Amino acid sequence: MFDTKVAIIIRNDLPAWQRMNVVTFLATGIAFAAPEVMGETYIDANGHSYGKMFGQPILIFEAELAGLQAAHQVGLARDITVLPYVFAMFSTGHDEANRKVFAEEDPANMNLVGLALRGPKKAIDKAVKGMSLHK
Repeated sequence: MFDTKVAIIIRNDLPAWQRMNVVTFLATGIAFAAPEVMGETYIDANGHSYGKMFGQPILIFEAELAGLQAAHQVGLARDITVLPYVFAMFSTGHDEANRKVFAEEDPANMNLVGLALRGPKKAIDKAVKGMSLHK
């Protein structure tokens, strides 16, 4: 049904609150990078209008650091949207500080805690190969 796939990979050694926080931030990044993934406005039986949500499923995977780093490298090598979230971003309190600590990361060895990917199905499947869906 969809030519593209959205996957979010979360590091498996994070507490639940951090996992949910990272998924939330990464999902907003996908919505901005690919606004065409957004569905139509929801309207209830009484005509109340609500916001839009993704119009296609988002698959959430979990992996260890090495798995995230491998998926990151696949993402960089292919024509897909890549949104990384690094551990140092947990120690900041705002977006400007997040960008500052992110800029210090070596792209070949990022301390990733989360990664969002969107692109052709085959490219995303290659990036998440062998990973388990989040439990």
